[in-house]
Amino acid sequence: MLNDDNSGAGEAVDVLERGRSSLLFHSPSKKPQLINPVVLAYVGDGVFELMVRQYLVSLPNHKPHHLHREATSMVSAKAQRKLLERWQPLLTEEEADIVRRGRNAKSGAPPKNADPADYRQATALECLVGYLYYEGRTARLKELFEVAIVPVDAAEALD
Repeated sequence: MLNDDNSGAGEAVDVLERGRSSLLFHSPSKKPQLINPVVLAYVGDGVFELMVRQYLVSLPNHKPHHLHREATSMVSAKAQRKLLERWQPLLTEEEADIVRRGRNAKSGAPPKNADPADYRQATALECLVGYLYYEGRTARLKELFEVAIVPVDAAEALD
């Protein structure tokens, strides 16, 4: 996978050595703060989906239909809106600003089955995930994702 020539493999090694995500093979052309929020959401969608899938595979039930149903329930616009509401009190000022940028971004028409308000909030959550990913803040991503997997009843009991 990584070799000794100078065809970009060295960059991947440098990224890994800086403690960034081991899945970041190509750094963005701009600093994360300068990337369009819709682009951050595009990356964040994939990162969040991967986090959900890794979590589900860590559980005992690996039937494909069950995995798909559970993943879909966690990555829907409505579920992401609810999760962002749970994250809001935990966000730093910088993270809250990224969420605002994502929510206010013009990301096109929402899918037919998604409420427009839910879709904007889901885009905001994905924007934050993409931003944290490109910033190399995987520990923070994991910390926030832990909130996602705490059952809502247990989370309400903690408040």
